[in-house]
Amino acid sequence: MVCYIVPLVTALISTAVWRSQRRGPAGWWLNLLLYGGAIFGVVDHLWNGELFMISGNVSMDLLLGATVTLGIFGAWGITLGVARIYPEWGCRMGFLRQEKRRLH
Repeated sequence: MVCYIVPLVTALISTAVWRSQRRGPAGWWLNLLLYGGAIFGVVDHLWNGELFMISGNVSMDLLLGATVTLGIFGAWGITLGVARIYPEWGCRMGFLRQEKRRLH
């Protein structure tokens, strides 16, 4: 039951990259989503008493973690797409500045 490890490691890498480069709101939202996915996995495993259990099929657990992480990236991509299609929503979400909204 190590499926929460994949989003957690991805969140740590994403945070390191975000801090070393330009800190934009899109990266901040991605980090929040990844940490939320990792925390959800930890809480779920704590709730079921399986936090430090390792199943006999670790590859399936890691595949589940990768699926969760890809789902998080997909949700983040959809959010960015909506922000670009509807600039007013992008301003509300913090992805776009007010100047960008006036261009459309």
